[in-house]
Amino acid sequence: MAEEAAGGGGSRRGAAVVAAERDEEGAAVERGPGAAYHMFVLMEDLLDKLKLLSYEEEALRRHNMRPLSRHYFALPTNPGEQFFMFCTLAAWLITKAGRPFEQPQEYDDPNAIISNVLSELRSFGRPVDFPPSKLKAGYGEQACYVLDCLAEEALKHTGFSWKRPAYPTEELEEEEITADDAELMLNKLEEDVVEEESDNEDSFIDLNVLKAQTYRSDMNDSAKQEEILQSTTDAAEWNLEVERVLPQLKVTVRTDNKDWRIHVEQMHQHKDGIESSLKETRGYLDKLHNEISRTLEKINSREKYINSQLEHLVQEYRSAQALLSEAKEKYQEGSGGVTERIRVLSEITELLERVKQETEEKGSSMTDGAPLVKIKQALTKLKQETIQMDIQIGVMEHTLLQSKLKEKSNMTRDMHATMIPEATVGAY
Repeated sequence: MAEEAAGGGGSRRGAAVVAAERDEEGAAVERGPGAAYHMFVLMEDLLDKLKLLSYEEEALRRHNMRPLSRHYFALPTNPGEQFFMFCTLAAWLITKAGRPFEQPQEYDDPNAIISNVLSELRSFGRPVDFPPSKLKAGYGEQACYVLDCLAEEALKHTGFSWKRPAYPTEELEEEEITADDAELMLNKLEEDVVEEESDNEDSFIDLNVLKAQTYRSDMNDSAKQEEILQSTTDAAEWNLEVERVLPQLKVTVRTDNKDWRIHVEQMHQHKDGIESSLKETRGYLDKLHNEISRTLEKINSREKYINSQLEHLVQEYRSAQALLSEAKEKYQEGSGGVTERIRVLSEITELLERVKQETEEKGSSMTDGAPLVKIKQALTKLKQETIQMDIQIGVMEHTLLQSKLKEKSNMTRDMHATMIPEATVGAY
Protein backbone atom coordinates (compact mmCIF):
# COMPACT_ATOMS: atom_id res chain seq x y z
CA MET A 1 0.00 0.00 0.00
CA ALA A 2 2.78 2.45 0.93
CA GLU A 3 4.71 1.52 -2.26
CA GLU A 4 1.72 2.32 -4.45
CA ALA A 5 1.28 5.67 -2.75
CA ALA A 6 4.97 6.43 -3.16
CA GLY A 7 4.89 5.52 -6.85
CA GLY A 8 1.79 7.62 -7.52
CA GLY A 9 2.37 10.71 -5.41
CA GLY A 10 6.09 10.89 -4.55
CA SER A 11 8.25 9.98 -1.62
CA ARG A 12 6.75 12.59 0.71
CA ARG A 13 3.22 11.35 0.18
CA GLY A 14 4.42 7.76 0.71
CA ALA A 15 6.12 8.72 3.97
CA ALA A 16 2.94 10.47 5.12
CA VAL A 17 0.84 7.41 4.26
CA VAL A 18 3.23 5.09 6.10
CA ALA A 19 3.21 7.36 9.16
CA ALA A 20 -0.61 7.48 9.10
CA GLU A 21 -0.77 3.69 8.83
CA ARG A 22 1.60 3.33 11.78
CA ASP A 23 -0.54 5.68 13.87
CA GLU A 24 -3.68 3.77 12.92
CA GLU A 25 -2.00 0.43 13.74
CA GLY A 26 -0.91 1.74 17.17
CA ALA A 27 -4.42 2.98 17.90
CA ALA A 28 -5.87 -0.35 16.76
CA VAL A 29 -3.54 -2.26 19.10
CA GLU A 30 -4.68 -0.08 21.99
CA ARG A 31 -8.41 -0.52 21.22
CA GLY A 32 -8.36 -4.19 20.26
CA PRO A 33 -7.43 -6.60 17.46
CA GLY A 34 -10.55 -5.90 15.40
CA ALA A 35 -10.33 -2.11 15.51
CA ALA A 36 -8.13 -2.01 12.39
CA TYR A 37 -11.05 -3.39 10.32
CA HIS A 38 -13.73 -1.19 11.85
CA MET A 39 -13.34 1.44 9.13
CA PHE A 40 -14.15 -1.13 6.42
CA VAL A 41 -17.45 -2.02 8.15
CA LEU A 42 -18.16 1.69 8.63
CA MET A 43 -17.46 2.38 4.95
CA GLU A 44 -19.85 -0.37 3.82
CA ASP A 45 -22.60 1.05 6.07
CA LEU A 46 -21.89 4.53 4.70
CA LEU A 47 -22.18 3.31 1.11
CA ASP A 48 -25.56 1.70 1.85
CA LYS A 49 -26.83 4.95 3.42
CA LEU A 50 -25.58 7.00 0.46
CA LYS A 51 -27.40 4.68 -1.93
CA LEU A 52 -30.58 5.14 0.11
CA LEU A 53 -30.13 8.91 -0.31
CA SER A 54 -29.63 8.51 -4.12
CA TYR A 55 -26.20 10.11 -4.06
CA GLU A 56 -25.35 8.91 -7.58
CA GLU A 57 -28.15 10.91 -9.19
CA GLU A 58 -28.07 14.00 -6.94
CA ALA A 59 -24.38 14.43 -6.03
CA LEU A 60 -22.13 12.54 -8.45
CA ARG A 61 -23.78 13.41 -11.75
CA ARG A 62 -23.83 17.10 -10.85
CA HIS A 63 -20.05 17.09 -10.36
CA ASN A 64 -19.33 14.48 -13.05
CA MET A 65 -17.77 11.96 -10.63
CA ARG A 66 -17.52 8.20 -10.58
CA PRO A 67 -19.42 6.06 -8.02
CA LEU A 68 -17.62 5.04 -4.85
CA SER A 69 -16.15 1.61 -4.31
CA ARG A 70 -16.77 -0.46 -1.17
CA HIS A 71 -13.53 0.67 0.50
CA TYR A 72 -13.04 4.10 -1.12
CA PHE A 73 -12.52 6.10 2.11
CA ALA A 74 -10.94 3.18 4.00
CA LEU A 75 -7.78 2.79 1.85
CA PRO A 76 -5.46 5.51 0.46
CA THR A 77 -5.54 5.73 -3.35
CA ASN A 78 -5.30 9.43 -4.34
CA PRO A 79 -5.37 11.80 -1.33
CA GLY A 80 -6.22 14.90 -3.38
CA GLU A 81 -9.15 13.25 -5.15
CA GLN A 82 -10.33 11.57 -1.95
CA PHE A 83 -10.26 14.86 0.00
CA PHE A 84 -12.28 16.65 -2.71
CA MET A 85 -14.80 13.77 -2.79
CA PHE A 86 -15.02 13.91 1.03
CA CYS A 87 -15.69 17.68 1.02
CA THR A 88 -18.26 17.36 -1.79
CA LEU A 89 -20.19 14.56 -0.09
CA ALA A 90 -20.03 16.31 3.31
CA ALA A 91 -21.46 19.54 1.86
CA TRP A 92 -24.19 17.62 0.01
CA LEU A 93 -25.14 15.64 3.15
CA ILE A 94 -25.29 18.80 5.28
CA THR A 95 -27.63 20.47 2.78
CA LYS A 96 -29.59 17.21 2.61
CA ALA A 97 -29.96 17.37 6.41
CA GLY A 98 -31.63 20.79 6.12
CA ARG A 99 -28.67 23.06 6.88
CA PRO A 100 -27.41 25.67 4.37
CA PHE A 101 -23.80 24.91 3.38
CA GLU A 102 -21.75 26.32 0.51
CA GLN A 103 -20.36 23.81 -1.96
CA PRO A 104 -16.52 23.80 -1.61
CA GLN A 105 -14.27 24.44 -4.61
CA GLU A 106 -10.91 22.93 -5.54
CA TYR A 107 -8.85 25.99 -4.54
CA ASP A 108 -10.55 26.70 -1.18
CA ASP A 109 -8.61 26.53 2.09
CA PRO A 110 -8.82 22.91 3.36
CA ASN A 111 -8.53 24.00 7.01
CA ALA A 112 -11.53 26.33 6.66
CA ILE A 113 -13.61 23.60 4.96
CA ILE A 114 -12.76 21.04 7.66
CA SER A 115 -13.55 23.47 10.49
CA ASN A 116 -16.93 24.33 8.91
CA VAL A 117 -17.82 20.65 8.47
CA LEU A 118 -16.84 19.82 12.06
CA SER A 119 -18.81 22.78 13.43
CA GLU A 120 -21.92 21.56 11.56
CA LEU A 121 -21.28 18.05 12.92
CA ARG A 122 -21.07 19.41 16.47
CA SER A 123 -24.28 21.37 15.92
CA PHE A 124 -26.00 18.02 15.23
CA GLY A 125 -24.86 16.87 18.70
CA ARG A 126 -22.23 14.43 17.44
CA PRO A 127 -18.95 14.19 19.45
CA VAL A 128 -15.66 15.04 17.72
CA ASP A 129 -12.73 13.58 19.70
CA PHE A 130 -9.98 13.71 17.05
CA PRO A 131 -7.82 16.53 15.62
CA PRO A 132 -9.01 18.19 12.38
CA SER A 133 -5.71 17.31 10.66
CA LYS A 134 -6.88 13.66 10.46
CA LEU A 135 -9.38 14.68 7.76
CA LYS A 136 -6.81 16.33 5.45
CA ALA A 137 -5.75 12.98 3.98
CA GLY A 138 -9.30 12.37 2.73
CA TYR A 139 -9.45 8.76 3.98
CA GLY A 140 -9.37 6.83 7.24
CA GLU A 141 -11.70 5.99 10.09
CA GLN A 142 -12.30 9.66 10.96
CA ALA A 143 -13.45 10.53 7.43
CA CYS A 144 -15.80 7.50 7.39
CA TYR A 145 -17.14 8.49 10.83
CA VAL A 146 -17.91 12.08 9.78
CA LEU A 147 -19.67 11.04 6.57
CA ASP A 148 -21.59 8.27 8.36
CA CYS A 149 -22.89 10.71 11.01
CA LEU A 150 -23.93 13.23 8.35
CA ALA A 151 -25.65 10.48 6.35
CA GLU A 152 -27.64 9.44 9.43
CA GLU A 153 -28.72 13.06 10.00
CA ALA A 154 -29.76 13.33 6.34
CA LEU A 155 -31.81 10.13 6.63
CA LYS A 156 -33.49 11.48 9.77
CA HIS A 157 -34.34 14.73 7.97
CA THR A 158 -35.85 12.85 5.00
CA GLY A 159 -37.98 10.77 7.36
CA PHE A 160 -36.34 7.42 6.65
CA SER A 161 -36.53 4.74 9.33
CA TRP A 162 -34.94 1.31 9.47
CA LYS A 163 -37.29 -1.69 9.54
CA ARG A 164 -36.81 -5.29 10.47
CA PRO A 165 -35.42 -7.46 7.67
CA ALA A 166 -37.89 -9.75 5.88
CA TYR A 167 -36.23 -13.11 5.20
CA PRO A 168 -37.60 -15.17 2.28
CA THR A 169 -39.06 -18.56 3.12
CA GLU A 170 -37.03 -21.34 1.55
CA GLU A 171 -38.31 -24.93 1.13
CA LEU A 172 -35.92 -27.52 2.42
CA GLU A 173 -35.03 -30.12 -0.19
CA GLU A 174 -35.00 -33.74 0.78
CA GLU A 175 -31.51 -35.08 0.59
CA GLU A 176 -30.92 -38.39 -1.05
CA ILE A 177 -29.14 -40.82 1.17
CA THR A 178 -26.48 -42.80 -0.63
CA ALA A 179 -25.10 -46.16 0.33
CA ASP A 180 -21.97 -44.67 1.86
CA ASP A 181 -24.08 -42.29 3.95
CA ALA A 182 -26.26 -45.15 5.05
CA GLU A 183 -23.21 -47.07 6.17
CA LEU A 184 -21.92 -44.02 8.02
CA MET A 185 -25.26 -43.53 9.74
CA LEU A 186 -25.35 -47.23 10.69
CA ASN A 187 -21.83 -47.03 12.09
CA LYS A 188 -22.73 -43.91 14.00
CA LEU A 189 -25.83 -45.58 15.41
CA GLU A 190 -23.74 -48.57 16.54
CA GLU A 191 -21.21 -46.20 18.14
CA ASP A 192 -23.99 -44.39 19.99
CA VAL A 193 -25.35 -47.70 21.28
CA VAL A 194 -21.87 -48.78 22.39
CA GLU A 195 -21.37 -45.45 24.16
CA GLU A 196 -24.68 -45.80 26.00
CA GLU A 197 -23.74 -49.33 27.07
CA SER A 198 -20.34 -48.18 28.23
CA ASP A 199 -21.94 -45.39 30.26
CA ASN A 200 -24.27 -47.87 31.94
CA GLU A 201 -21.42 -50.19 32.95
CA ASP A 202 -20.40 -48.02 35.93
CA SER A 203 -17.81 -46.03 33.93
CA PHE A 204 -15.75 -49.18 32.93
CA ILE A 205 -14.13 -49.31 29.47
CA ASP A 206 -14.43 -52.50 27.37
CA LEU A 207 -11.23 -53.07 25.39
CA ASN A 208 -12.87 -55.53 23.02
CA VAL A 209 -15.45 -52.92 22.00
CA LEU A 210 -12.70 -50.36 21.35
CA LYS A 211 -10.76 -52.86 19.20
CA ALA A 212 -13.88 -53.65 17.21
CA GLN A 213 -14.57 -49.93 16.62
CA THR A 214 -11.02 -49.22 15.46
CA TYR A 215 -10.99 -52.30 13.16
CA ARG A 216 -14.33 -51.31 11.64
CA SER A 217 -13.15 -47.70 11.02
CA ASP A 218 -9.93 -48.92 9.39
CA MET A 219 -11.88 -51.21 7.10
CA ASN A 220 -14.20 -48.37 6.07
CA ASP A 221 -11.22 -46.08 5.29
CA SER A 222 -9.49 -48.74 3.18
CA ALA A 223 -12.69 -49.46 1.26
CA LYS A 224 -13.14 -45.77 0.48
CA GLN A 225 -9.51 -45.43 -0.68
CA GLU A 226 -9.91 -48.43 -3.03
CA GLU A 227 -13.07 -46.87 -4.48
CA ILE A 228 -11.22 -43.60 -5.09
CA LEU A 229 -8.23 -45.29 -6.76
CA GLN A 230 -10.45 -47.07 -9.31
CA SER A 231 -11.14 -44.43 -12.02
CA THR A 232 -14.12 -44.78 -14.37
CA THR A 233 -13.28 -41.73 -16.58
CA ASP A 234 -12.31 -42.31 -20.22
CA ALA A 235 -8.86 -40.91 -21.16
CA ALA A 236 -10.06 -39.57 -24.53
CA GLU A 237 -12.91 -37.64 -22.92
CA TRP A 238 -10.47 -36.31 -20.32
CA ASN A 239 -8.11 -35.01 -23.05
CA LEU A 240 -10.99 -33.39 -24.94
CA GLU A 241 -12.15 -31.60 -21.78
CA VAL A 242 -8.58 -30.40 -21.13
CA GLU A 243 -8.29 -29.01 -24.69
CA ARG A 244 -11.66 -27.27 -24.32
CA VAL A 245 -10.86 -25.62 -20.97
CA LEU A 246 -7.18 -24.83 -21.73
CA PRO A 247 -7.80 -21.43 -23.48
CA GLN A 248 -9.83 -20.26 -20.52
CA LEU A 249 -7.02 -21.14 -18.09
CA LYS A 250 -4.51 -18.75 -19.68
CA VAL A 251 -3.49 -15.95 -17.35
CA THR A 252 -3.20 -12.48 -18.93
CA VAL A 253 -1.30 -9.93 -16.89
CA ARG A 254 -2.57 -6.41 -17.50
CA THR A 255 -0.08 -3.58 -17.33
CA ASP A 256 -0.77 -1.19 -14.49
CA ASN A 257 0.74 2.27 -14.43
CA LYS A 258 1.13 2.00 -10.67
CA ASP A 259 3.26 -1.16 -10.90
CA TRP A 260 6.81 -0.63 -9.60
CA ARG A 261 8.31 -2.70 -12.43
CA ILE A 262 7.07 -0.18 -15.02
CA HIS A 263 8.56 2.63 -13.00
CA VAL A 264 11.90 0.81 -12.80
CA GLU A 265 11.93 0.31 -16.58
CA GLN A 266 11.11 3.98 -17.10
CA MET A 267 13.93 4.93 -14.74
CA HIS A 268 16.40 2.79 -16.71
CA GLN A 269 15.24 4.35 -19.99
CA HIS A 270 15.60 7.85 -18.60
CA LYS A 271 19.04 6.98 -17.22
CA ASP A 272 20.21 5.77 -20.66
CA GLY A 273 18.85 8.92 -22.29
CA ILE A 274 20.59 11.13 -19.72
CA GLU A 275 23.90 9.33 -20.23
CA SER A 276 23.70 9.64 -24.03
CA SER A 277 22.80 13.33 -23.78
CA LEU A 278 25.59 13.88 -21.26
CA LYS A 279 28.19 12.48 -23.69
CA GLU A 280 27.16 15.02 -26.32
CA THR A 281 26.92 17.99 -23.97
CA ARG A 282 30.10 17.23 -22.00
CA GLY A 283 32.31 18.50 -24.87
CA TYR A 284 30.35 21.76 -25.13
CA LEU A 285 30.49 22.19 -21.37
CA ASP A 286 34.27 21.62 -21.35
CA LYS A 287 34.76 24.21 -24.10
CA LEU A 288 32.58 26.69 -22.21
CA HIS A 289 34.54 26.01 -19.01
CA ASN A 290 37.86 26.65 -20.77
CA GLU A 291 36.61 29.90 -22.28
CA ILE A 292 35.28 31.12 -18.95
CA SER A 293 38.55 30.25 -17.19
CA ARG A 294 40.61 32.13 -19.84
CA THR A 295 38.29 35.13 -19.54
CA LEU A 296 38.69 35.13 -15.75
CA GLU A 297 42.48 35.03 -16.08
CA LYS A 298 42.39 38.01 -18.44
CA ILE A 299 40.13 39.90 -16.03
CA ASN A 300 42.49 39.19 -13.11
CA SER A 301 45.58 40.36 -15.05
CA ARG A 302 43.80 43.49 -16.23
CA GLU A 303 42.66 44.25 -12.70
CA LYS A 304 46.23 43.94 -11.41
CA TYR A 305 47.50 46.30 -14.14
CA ILE A 306 44.80 48.89 -13.37
CA ASN A 307 45.58 48.71 -9.65
CA SER A 308 49.31 49.27 -10.31
CA GLN A 309 48.61 52.25 -12.58
CA LEU A 310 46.12 53.91 -10.21
CA GLU A 311 47.99 53.30 -6.96
CA HIS A 312 48.95 56.99 -6.43
CA LEU A 313 45.36 58.06 -7.09
CA VAL A 314 44.21 55.54 -4.55
CA GLN A 315 46.62 57.00 -1.99
CA GLU A 316 45.32 60.49 -2.67
CA TYR A 317 41.78 59.26 -2.36
CA ARG A 318 42.59 57.67 1.01
CA SER A 319 44.21 60.88 2.30
CA ALA A 320 41.18 62.86 1.10
CA GLN A 321 38.91 60.38 2.89
CA ALA A 322 40.94 60.88 6.09
CA LEU A 323 40.65 64.68 5.82
CA LEU A 324 36.93 64.37 5.13
CA SER A 325 36.46 62.19 8.23
CA GLU A 326 38.33 64.74 10.38
CA ALA A 327 36.22 67.57 8.97
CA LYS A 328 33.07 65.58 9.70
CA GLU A 329 34.19 65.05 13.30
CA LYS A 330 34.89 68.79 13.74
CA TYR A 331 31.54 69.62 12.18
CA GLN A 332 29.79 67.24 14.56
CA GLU A 333 31.54 68.82 17.54
CA GLY A 334 30.68 72.34 16.33
CA SER A 335 27.12 71.34 15.59
CA GLY A 336 26.84 69.95 19.12
CA GLY A 337 27.91 73.32 20.58
CA VAL A 338 25.57 75.18 18.27
CA THR A 339 22.63 73.07 19.33
CA GLU A 340 23.44 73.71 23.00
CA ARG A 341 23.64 77.45 22.39
CA ILE A 342 20.40 77.38 20.40
CA ARG A 343 18.73 75.70 23.37
CA VAL A 344 20.05 78.37 25.78
CA LEU A 345 18.93 81.10 23.36
CA SER A 346 15.44 79.68 23.22
CA GLU A 347 15.25 79.63 27.04
CA ILE A 348 16.44 83.28 27.21
CA THR A 349 13.93 84.38 24.56
CA GLU A 350 11.13 82.67 26.48
CA LEU A 351 12.20 84.46 29.68
CA LEU A 352 12.38 87.76 27.80
CA GLU A 353 8.91 87.28 26.37
CA ARG A 354 7.57 86.58 29.85
CA VAL A 355 9.19 89.77 31.26
CA LYS A 356 7.85 91.84 28.38
CA GLN A 357 4.37 90.54 28.99
CA GLU A 358 4.56 91.42 32.69
CA THR A 359 5.84 94.97 31.97
CA GLU A 360 3.08 95.52 29.44
CA GLU A 361 0.48 94.41 31.95
CA LYS A 362 1.88 96.81 34.59
CA GLY A 363 2.11 99.74 32.12
CA SER A 364 -1.44 99.21 30.98
CA SER A 365 -2.62 99.12 34.56
CA MET A 366 -0.75 102.35 35.34
CA THR A 367 -2.07 104.34 32.33
CA ASP A 368 -5.61 103.09 32.74
CA GLY A 369 -8.02 105.58 34.53
CA ALA A 370 -10.60 103.03 35.47
CA PRO A 371 -9.04 102.30 38.88
CA LEU A 372 -8.92 106.01 39.70
CA VAL A 373 -12.59 106.40 38.84
CA LYS A 374 -13.38 103.48 41.02
CA ILE A 375 -11.41 105.04 43.88
CA LYS A 376 -13.30 108.35 43.50
CA GLN A 377 -16.62 106.56 43.47
CA ALA A 378 -15.59 104.69 46.58
CA LEU A 379 -14.61 107.98 48.32
CA THR A 380 -17.93 109.66 47.50
CA LYS A 381 -19.72 106.61 48.74
CA LEU A 382 -17.69 106.70 51.97
CA LYS A 383 -18.51 110.41 52.42
CA GLN A 384 -22.21 109.75 52.00
CA GLU A 385 -22.01 106.89 54.45
CA THR A 386 -20.14 109.10 56.98
CA ILE A 387 -22.77 111.83 56.67
CA GLN A 388 -25.53 109.32 57.26
CA MET A 389 -23.61 107.95 60.21
CA ASP A 390 -23.21 111.48 61.64
CA ILE A 391 -26.93 112.09 61.32
CA GLN A 392 -27.68 108.80 62.99
CA ILE A 393 -25.20 109.63 65.77
CA GLY A 394 -26.86 113.09 66.34
CA VAL A 395 -30.27 111.52 66.48
CA MET A 396 -29.04 108.95 68.95
CA GLU A 397 -27.38 111.63 71.11
CA HIS A 398 -30.59 113.69 71.11
CA THR A 399 -32.70 110.74 72.12
CA LEU A 400 -30.17 109.83 74.81
CA LEU A 401 -30.20 113.41 76.14
CA GLN A 402 -34.00 113.46 76.24
CA SER A 403 -34.05 110.19 78.11
CA LYS A 404 -31.50 111.49 80.61
CA LEU A 405 -33.47 114.71 81.14
CA LYS A 406 -36.67 112.80 81.60
CA GLU A 407 -35.02 110.52 84.11
CA LYS A 408 -33.57 113.49 85.97
CA SER A 409 -36.99 115.25 86.11
CA ASN A 410 -38.58 112.08 87.40
CA MET A 411 -35.95 111.76 90.09
CA THR A 412 -36.46 115.37 91.26
CA ARG A 413 -40.21 114.92 91.34
CA ASP A 414 -39.85 111.81 93.37
CA MET A 415 -37.51 113.55 95.78
CA HIS A 416 -39.97 116.48 96.28
CA ALA A 417 -42.78 114.06 96.75
CA THR A 418 -40.96 112.26 99.57
CA MET A 419 -39.85 115.43 101.32
CA ILE A 420 -43.31 117.11 101.63
CA PRO A 421 -45.00 114.40 103.71
CA GLU A 422 -42.12 114.32 106.19
CA ALA A 423 -42.49 118.10 106.81
CA THR A 424 -46.16 117.70 107.37
CA VAL A 425 -45.60 114.91 109.79
CA GLY A 426 -43.14 116.98 111.81
CA ALA A 427 -45.59 119.89 112.08
CA TYR A 428 -48.23 117.77 113.61
